[in-house]
Amino acid sequence: MISDKLRDFLVEQVGQELAAHQDYMGISLYFQQASLLRWARFFRDQSIEEAQHASKIMDFLVDNEIVFDVPALPGATSHFESALAAAQAALEWERGVTARYRTATKLALDEGDATSHEFLQWFVAEQVEEESKMQHVIDLVSSGINLFQAEPLLDALDGD
Repeated sequence: MISDKLRDFLVEQVGQELAAHQDYMGISLYFQQASLLRWARFFRDQSIEEAQHASKIMDFLVDNEIVFDVPALPGATSHFESALAAAQAALEWERGVTARYRTATKLALDEGDATSHEFLQWFVAEQVEEESKMQHVIDLVSSGINLFQAEPLLDALDGD
């Protein structure tokens, strides 16, 4: 059985993942407005992935007979000072999510909730990939390469 504390975390995390979905959509729009269409698609794909993470958590909650409302969402910006600023914002978001999942896994362990702990392990592993991917984007942008010329390099980050 999921504790009240862990239930509250997971419901809040649904909102966090959906907010990240919107945040990545904002970054996607930033690049689309700059005619960097492959960059826009890369971040739109990230946006979709965040919505899938929220869905995965919602399914887990429903499977565990937790009744909840979808948290309210803030808006997201498409205004960034630069491509680097957009990528740095994404990395900071991902680091925050990583910290949250680490806290939740400790909570599950402390409460002896092996089922939730196992479920959360997938997200902890996913966050290693997400942070690495955003760091690679920052490295690419920081290299000074022309962003139009760098577009094909995004495929390697996407795993395509």
